[in-house]
Amino acid sequence: MMNGNKKPMFVDKKILKKGEALGELLIRPFQAFASREASGGALLVLVAAIAVIWVNSSYGYLYEELWRTITGINISHVRFEKSLHFWINDGIMTIFFFVVGLEIKRELLVGELASLKQAILPMVAAAGGMIVPAAIYHFFNMGTPEEKGWGIPMATDIAFTLGALKLLGKRVPRALVVYIVALAIVDDLGAVLVIAAFYTSAISMHYLAMSGLIVILLIGINFLGYRNPIPYVLLGVLLWHMVYLSGVHSTIAGVILAITIPARSKVDTDEFLSRAENVLNEFECAGGACGYSVYTNADHQAAVHTLESMAHKVMPPLIRLEYLLHPWVVFLIVPLFALANAGVHLEWSKFGTTLMSPISLGIILGLFVGKQIGIFGASWLAVKSRLADMPRGATMAQMYGGAILCGIGFTMSLYIDVLVFHNVPPVLDAGKISVFVGSLLSFAVGTIVLILATMGGTKQESGASNMRSTQKVS
Repeated sequence: MMNGNKKPMFVDKKILKKGEALGELLIRPFQAFASREASGGALLVLVAAIAVIWVNSSYGYLYEELWRTITGINISHVRFEKSLHFWINDGIMTIFFFVVGLEIKRELLVGELASLKQAILPMVAAAGGMIVPAAIYHFFNMGTPEEKGWGIPMATDIAFTLGALKLLGKRVPRALVVYIVALAIVDDLGAVLVIAAFYTSAISMHYLAMSGLIVILLIGINFLGYRNPIPYVLLGVLLWHMVYLSGVHSTIAGVILAITIPARSKVDTDEFLSRAENVLNEFECAGGACGYSVYTNADHQAAVHTLESMAHKVMPPLIRLEYLLHPWVVFLIVPLFALANAGVHLEWSKFGTTLMSPISLGIILGLFVGKQIGIFGASWLAVKSRLADMPRGATMAQMYGGAILCGIGFTMSLYIDVLVFHNVPPVLDAGKISVFVGSLLSFAVGTIVLILATMGGTKQESGASNMRSTQKVS
């Protein structure tokens, strides 16, 4: 990587001077991810409020008419036209599921789920956080037509949960935040599998086989080393259509496509570092004199273009696509989904009756009670049995607060509610209201518990610090 024992001038002066902490470099992508998700949570609250106000105003009819608008492809003999609501829920939400798939694959390869030791705690916690809420819902609704909605309280909304954690700032240990993010990603995977396995119409084996052939083609071009996204996009669109025709919910195509996206870079890190150091040194001394100027000459520009090309090659397509699409998902696609689906008719005279209905009790208690019991209970058992380690710097009280926050189940819960009860408007609205109430309870109580837990931690740290100071004086 270096010529002899001498460090390259540019790297020595500009990069290695005093050294930048490796830990800071490693956590920057996570910080960017968490920051976007937290901001997206605030936007979701605003959009959901707009949807509820709109649908209950004198212009509510426009809300209904807008999403029923028919649009699509109508060229010659090719005709595929659906409502705007369909294109949002089954079309662009596929991109949301695609990004979820990319996140899952990244976490499995290089993230918090990359090793069994890292993955065991969030996996066990997520399993508990799915099973207990589903069981609570089933208890209240077994034997009724609404029984099939058991998947609604299983989901955790990562945007809202991270938004709540962000309110507490640095008082929440970073390891706890990472644990909750990993848990939410496993939770998303569970929701995807539930949708694929239980919320599909009659299966067409013919189109399912066609979908399988497309997946084989996608794996094949990955194996052959294709890094250009265009073949994946074109085959991905075809895969979406075949999955839709097969009867499996079409958004699952997004997750399947994500699994086939290349995760390896063309250039390994050692080669990139070695070549980058040489290019940076060429940039520093471009034009024959080492020094810096506000102007760049032809040699400067050549070095910059070379470095840009190298940076493109060292970035795997999976990471590049996730980085590119994540802001669009957080700030456009999910808010648009919320606008199209959060609109619920509020009849205050029947509000109490609605909340006491079996479906409402199943969802509210599933999210607020089931999530905290399932997640914290499973985590506590895993830690006490030494199957997994506690997140570094976190206390049991903080983990309990985090478990309550995971009862915020907005996006995926609404998605499953619409998927299951779209033909039964009264039940659909009851489900939406219940998701709002359960999520609000989880947010309020979880935040209070975390504030109290972090205050206790701060007092303990302060006492420990004073004790150390006293010992030093002695």
